[in-house]
Amino acid sequence: MTAVAPVRPARADRLLAVVLAAMTLALVLRADATPVAAQTPVPAQAKATAAFRAWIETLWPEARAVGVSRPTFDRAFAGVTPDLKLPDLARRRIGPRSGQAEFDKTPAEYLSERTLAQLTARGRRFLAEHRQLLEAIERRMGVDRHIILAIFGRETAYGGKATGYGTFEPRHHAIRVLATQAYLGRRKDLFRKELILALKMVQEGHVRLDAMRSSWAGAMGLGQFMPSNFYAHGVDFDGDGKRDIWRSLGDSLATTAKSLTDQGWKAGRRWGYEMRAPARLDCRLEGPDQARPLADWLKLGFRRADGRSFTADERAMRTYLLMPAGGQGPAFLLHNNFLVLKTYNFADLYALFVGHLADRIAGGKGFVQPWKRLVQLNTAETAEMQRLLGRLGYDIGKIDGKAGVRTRTIVGAYQQAHGLSRDCWPSAAVLGHLRQKVAASR
Repeated sequence: MTAVAPVRPARADRLLAVVLAAMTLALVLRADATPVAAQTPVPAQAKATAAFRAWIETLWPEARAVGVSRPTFDRAFAGVTPDLKLPDLARRRIGPRSGQAEFDKTPAEYLSERTLAQLTARGRRFLAEHRQLLEAIERRMGVDRHIILAIFGRETAYGGKATGYGTFEPRHHAIRVLATQAYLGRRKDLFRKELILALKMVQEGHVRLDAMRSSWAGAMGLGQFMPSNFYAHGVDFDGDGKRDIWRSLGDSLATTAKSLTDQGWKAGRRWGYEMRAPARLDCRLEGPDQARPLADWLKLGFRRADGRSFTADERAMRTYLLMPAGGQGPAFLLHNNFLVLKTYNFADLYALFVGHLADRIAGGKGFVQPWKRLVQLNTAETAEMQRLLGRLGYDIGKIDGKAGVRTRTIVGAYQQAHGLSRDCWPSAAVLGHLRQKVAASR
């Protein structure tokens, strides 16, 4: 018999918190899915609600430590309940969809020509109307105005009352979102800190509580900033004594630029280049760990897709290969500024969208090489593929259900090892082959 270690008080508290969170999730989900007469008895629901309210009370010492008053604290949480429809909540198993377009859509779908063309046209009009402001931000922050515009376009489609374009209006209540994520989400500690800072923002008068709308992840304002981003990078660019990322276009765009500068953006450099890959390209060369001077890629047969030549400085820069569709679409050589774009949103497709949109606003054209219409496995299927590869000894890393660089390159290695056509794309055919291979090895 295996000895059972005694449960320490702190550990018991953590276990109790997990049980209570699970009760809340199960009870509310059941209430949503069953007829009124069959719902969980009121006393059990009341216990779950009481557990959530008790958890809220544990936030008070931290809120008080950053200057939040008790009236502000109570007002912020009045009537707040967990929002169980948020896509990023913790689950016992990975579902069919991640809830994020960057991972649920194929590159061709996410980098839609229709969407890019629309945002390019709007971005050029926006640049013409706000050129003086954007040039001033570029001079002060060192970030290309087209990059700033592209992020703004990706985040809001140039919407919001401060711009006159679109009707951008986040639909979530920021305090509820952050509280839900901190109570039930996969990154509880991170969101707990963001929640405390959100309370501080209300206390300091940066935003009214009723105007504190956010994305499902808690990002706010015209540039979609988390509370920590607001405090780390917020800028009063219009000089009115406030960092207003909700109504001031100058403050919001300058805060976007400063967040990039603070993360290491190099002025005067591009984000990367679309390349024509050699005919016999080894798709396993993809990824930051394969970075090398751009000149070395040219020796391997890569050529700039737009036909332009590279300067000596560009040839010396360390770059890495990105092929979001494996061997079924365009190839890109990227350097540090692309990684900085990923600090805004870690998805490769997001940063690629922003970089490409910036180029088009500046007068560039669409992708030279077309995106093939691929069929993408859903999140659960990709996670199954990752688990099967792990069983066969491949170092797949985290099982996350996302077809990222590591998964694609390992798929390429598996294809190579088993005589399959090597394109590094996690397809249904590869998954079927893996299932047979693992079943035969049992």
